[in-house]
Amino acid sequence: MSNRVKFSSQATPDLLSAMRSIAREEGRQFQAVLEDAMAHYIESKRGDNPRPHVMDHLRASLIRNNACYQDPWL
Repeated sequence: MSNRVKFSSQATPDLLSAMRSIAREEGRQFQAVLEDAMAHYIESKRGDNPRPHVMDHLRASLIRNNACYQDPWL
């Protein structure tokens, strides 16, 4: 288990309620959901990796539109 550092912050009641609801619905601890959210935020800011659902849509599009990508001159 990795080390954890306690910190304090503030959030709007709606945002905090939504995060708690997600944790409850998924049967997870609030801190785990918060940590996932923070990790996703950092990934999106760094721009290193496209979001998984974006890649899923791209793959589906490539399969669905495969004929469009064929070179008619070959």
